[in-house]
Amino acid sequence: MADDWRTHRVDEIRALIKQAEPDIVEETKWRKPSNPDGVPTFSLDGIVCTLETYKDKVKITFAKGASIDDPDKLFNASLTAGVRRAIDLRENDRLDPEAFMALIRRAVAANRG
Repeated sequence: MADDWRTHRVDEIRALIKQAEPDIVEETKWRKPSNPDGVPTFSLDGIVCTLETYKDKVKITFAKGASIDDPDKLFNASLTAGVRRAIDLRENDRLDPEAFMALIRRAVAANRG
């Protein structure tokens, strides 16, 4: 991935995830020829979220998003999926750091449920 807005956004999101839950573990999963870098996956008592980069967006998919309260309405993708929910961020989209970290904490709590 070129050093562009997506690189910086991924770094920002990764830092917020680690700040929200210092014990979270990042692994790379699902490497394949079409995606040799794989998918960064963040886990704590189960998968919390994945972080994928596309041509026009960065996508954060919460494994159990459908069961997580989202009072700040951060979820804007996969809204009809049975279990997961996602946040799609395009170049100029703003992400509220405090609301995002609270969402990460609620996702971990759902895993511990």
